[in-house]
Amino acid sequence: MDLAVTAAGLALRAGDPLGALKRVALRSDPAALALRGIAMAQLGDLGRARELLRRAARRFGPRAPLARARCLAAEAEVALAARDLAGPARPLAEALRTFAAHGDRENALHARLLQLRRLVLLGRIGEAAGAYEALELGGAPARLAAVAGLVAFEVALRRGRADGAREALARAREAAARAGIGALRAEVEQAGRALALPAARLVAAGEARPLTLADVEAVLASADLVVDGCRRAVRRGARVVRLARRPALFALLHGLAEAWPGEAGRGALIARAFEARRANPSHRARLRVAVGRLRRAIWPLAEIRASAGGFTLVARGAATVRLLAPPVDSPEAALLALLADGEAWSTSALALALGASQRTVQRALRALEEAGQVRALGGGRSRRWLAAPVAGFATTLLLPGSGEAG
Repeated sequence: MDLAVTAAGLALRAGDPLGALKRVALRSDPAALALRGIAMAQLGDLGRARELLRRAARRFGPRAPLARARCLAAEAEVALAARDLAGPARPLAEALRTFAAHGDRENALHARLLQLRRLVLLGRIGEAAGAYEALELGGAPARLAAVAGLVAFEVALRRGRADGAREALARAREAAARAGIGALRAEVEQAGRALALPAARLVAAGEARPLTLADVEAVLASADLVVDGCRRAVRRGARVVRLARRPALFALLHGLAEAWPGEAGRGALIARAFEARRANPSHRARLRVAVGRLRRAIWPLAEIRASAGGFTLVARGAATVRLLAPPVDSPEAALLALLADGEAWSTSALALALGASQRTVQRALRALEEAGQVRALGGGRSRRWLAAPVAGFATTLLLPGSGEAG
């Protein structure tokens, strides 16, 4: 048994990367390279960490499949921390097959949790929730139980379920305390702050009141007609009409809800939906067509009545109309929400998470850079984008996958 390698591994599991490096920093055998890579990742040097883990995987080779699979899983974890969302998929699948073949349940659970975290970052919340339900967490080490709790917390948060998020956070906090890893406890506490921060604004009579996630959940569960600017939908109870892919129609609906119970003028609606400073006959014709389409889309929930000056939104059953506005008043709110985690994202990763083309994301980033809201690091293929963490409110409901909330 290599005592130095064993001691370094125990130090890493306890969250002591410097202690691990003291034991293996001068060694270049594959086990030492792997431990050095994990230590560098814990210290934040993700580029060096990936390089060391790749060297370790190559040196282990097919004669040590289990050790190589552990390197692949570790490299995939580093890739996710670096917001490389495309890279980890194949290595994780290969590592999982190896762990299953060798009966390594602990590392298999670790790899599955990494897959779930990738799905969450990509906004595939329904898929992540289903995979989480299939996990076997009985007897899991405390550190993995804490990570599982964080995954469940993130899924509940993206779905707008405050109670589920609180329960998952409590499980994660208890497991992190048992693990005794300071960085893990800090991650849990940082995640929990999102529950106390405003996640949306309730707009009424020209004034906006901040709402926490629990407040938002209560509004959505009410009998009112809710125009949801965070998810670009209109809902009443369990009935939902989604307009995320029809931005002009949602812009009209937003204007109508903002003016409720009064009427929204035609000029204001044209300016909001078509970004026209001066209305002409062509704009008025487009408005009539768009209002007709909106009427048909929301007919089960509300009607739109025309008047001499404009249009009025009327909820069926004399229900109150409530307008939820995003916490970030920006056309690029979803992009800013992703960057709000403080990590450096590549353009390709942002495009993958948003389901948009890289060219669209590049245009948006350039506009945000000119406005001083984001900054670029590096150039060419290594360019990464950063934004200051958004203080004072949570961007949870703007992240990809939030639209899956029922």
